[in-house]
Amino acid sequence: MNEQELIGRLRQGDEPAFRWLVDKFSSRIHNTVLNILQDPDDAEDALQETFIQVYESIDGFKGESSLSTWVHKIAIRKALEKLRKRKTRQSIQSFIPWWMPNEKQSVDIASLNPGIAAENKEKATALYKAIAQLPEKQQLAFTLIRLQGMKHEEATEIMGLGIKAIESLLSRAKENLKKNLEKYYKS
Repeated sequence: MNEQELIGRLRQGDEPAFRWLVDKFSSRIHNTVLNILQDPDDAEDALQETFIQVYESIDGFKGESSLSTWVHKIAIRKALEKLRKRKTRQSIQSFIPWWMPNEKQSVDIASLNPGIAAENKEKATALYKAIAQLPEKQQLAFTLIRLQGMKHEEATEIMGLGIKAIESLLSRAKENLKKNLEKYYKS
């Protein structure tokens, strides 16, 4: 089924078409939001919220980008909302700890990735922690292009920025990561 046919069936509320969409995009979307959020529970929530919004707003899809890009934009927006809420909660908790219960500790994302060899888990953990400390746009550009393997053009559509801006963000992200991971470059 081509994209236009899929969109038409989704707009008609065709359940098998929606299931096909979820099956086709779930893995990649989950990896993207997991790399941003670095928490499997939050990533699963963002994934579900993404597909709920896709289902509810498919009639508003204008076709200005591919369906895949549109779904990724929604997923990234959901992940960034969760990230902002988490940072806000952590900030409030640091000021008035008696008012909010402790947040759960973050999960070692490197342990969730079966592609990372055991001897590289420590370095991967350090990398993911360093990525999480990048400014939001640098983190997003690095995640989309370097971790998810997206082409620059697709990342520009998702982020709504030009190719030069994406390249600049990626370059600054690499420099910041290099500084933050200096001890691993020496070993």
